Amino acid sequence: MAYGGTAVGPPAATGGPSTARQVKLDKECELRVEVGPDTPLRLRLLTGNAEIFGTEIPPEIWVTFPPRLKFAVFTWYGATIEMDGTTETDYTADETPMISYVNVHAVLEGRRNRAKALPSDSDSSQGPRVIVVGPTDSGKSTLSRMLLSWAAKQGWKPTFVDLDIGQGSITIPGCIAATPIEMPIDSVEGIPLEMPLVYFYGHTTPSVNADLYKVLVKELAQTLERQFAGNAESRAAGMVINTMGWIEGVGYELLLNAIETFNATVVLVLGQEKLCSMLKDVLRNKPNVDVVKLQKSGGVVSRSAKARQKARSYRIREYFYGLANDLSPHSNVANFSDLTVYRIGGGPQAPRSALPIGAEPAADPSRLVPVNINRDLLHLVLAVSFAKEPEQIISSNVAGFIYITDIDIQRKKITYLAPSAGELPSKILIVGTLTWLES
Repeated sequence: MAYGGTAVGPPAATGGPSTARQVKLDKECELRVEVGPDTPLRLRLLTGNAEIFGTEIPPEIWVTFPPRLKFAVFTWYGATIEMDGTTETDYTADETPMISYVNVHAVLEGRRNRAKALPSDSDSSQGPRVIVVGPTDSGKSTLSRMLLSWAAKQGWKPTFVDLDIGQGSITIPGCIAATPIEMPIDSVEGIPLEMPLVYFYGHTTPSVNADLYKVLVKELAQTLERQFAGNAESRAAGMVINTMGWIEGVGYELLLNAIETFNATVVLVLGQEKLCSMLKDVLRNKPNVDVVKLQKSGGVVSRSAKARQKARSYRIREYFYGLANDLSPHSNVANFSDLTVYRIGGGPQAPRSALPIGAEPAADPSRLVPVNINRDLLHLVLAVSFAKEPEQIISSNVAGFIYITDIDIQRKKITYLAPSAGELPSKILIVGTLTWLES
C-alpha cells in the first residue's frame, strides 16, 4: 500500500500574499500544529535540530503535510521552523512530557542491549515488550511512534503491533496488525507497509464479538512468537503494542488479555491514575512486568465520536487512493460464482432441540457463516483472505481489501474497487460491519 511522498522544492508561487512565516523554538519546546481542513501545509527546518514524533526533520527541505493532519515539532536544543500555508491552529508549548518519554526509551535501549548480549536460546534474550494503554485520545499512537522511531534510529528493528481496531495505524480500521519498523517513521507517510501481518476483525468496536477479538489477538501473538523464535535480532529489539481507548468493562478485560497473550514486560499507562492503580494491583504477582504511569501531552486533541468516524473514513479512503490522492484503484467486475463470502461469528451452535432442557443456544464467536451475495453487501469493505479453505479463515491473515460498489442481481455480477488491477489473490472474502461511503 503506497502513500503520498514528501514534496521538495521552493514554495509554490501564488497570486495572493505569501503565507510563509517563521517560528523560533527554544530548547525542549514544541510547535503544535493542526493543518487546515482543505489545503496542505508546507514546513521546513531552517536552523537547529527538530523532530516530529521521534523522526528528525531534514534541514532546508520543504515537507508537505496533507489537510487535517495534527503533529508537533519538538526540539531538544532549539530550532527555527518556516511554515507556508494556513493552519487550523498552531502554537508553541514549553511544557511537554518528552523528557519522561525519552527516559523510557533509554531504559528500553538498555534492555535491548542486554537481551542482544545473551545467547539467543536463553529466555532473557527477549527484548522489551512494551504495551501502551490509556483512554481514547491520550496520545497512545504518538508515543508508540516515538518509541519505535527512536529504537529504529539506534539500528534496531522493533515490531509494531496495533490492536486498535477503532482507528488503525498500520492498515484500515477493523483490523489488528503487526509490522517490523526498520527506519524512523516518516512524519507524513506514517507506518511503512512492506510486510504487514493483518488479521481482519471486521468491526470498529470489540463489543460486537469480544471472543473473536481475543481469538485473533492470540493468532497474531502466536505468529509473531514463531517469527521471533527464528530471528534473534527481532527478539532482542522487542515490540511496541498500541491498544484501544476502551479501558472499562469488556475493554479492560481485553487489555488484560492482551498483556498476558503478548507476555508484555512493560505497561505504559498514559494519563490515567485509576487505570494505572488497577493494573499495578492486578499485575503485582508478576515481578517481570513493570507498570509505569506517564503524563499525556498537552497537545493531544480530544475528538468527538463524529470526528473519529470521519478519521476512519479517511483511513479507508487513503488505503484505496493514497494520502495525497496519488493512487489509482481499479474497478473490477466478477461473477457471483467466482467469489465466496463468509461472516465470522453469530448464529447459534446447536438448535434448541439438541440442548439440555432449559439451556439457551449460545452464539459461537468463531463460527463461519456463508453469506449470500446480495445488495446488503453494497458499500461494505471486505477482506481478501489468504486462506485456501474456509476452515483456515480464522488462522489466516489477509492480503488486502476490496470495496463493493455495485451488485447486479439479474446478471449475477459484483463490481468492486481494489487497490490494483488483476485477479484477487484469493476467492475467499470476509465481511463484517465495516462500511464506507465514497465521497
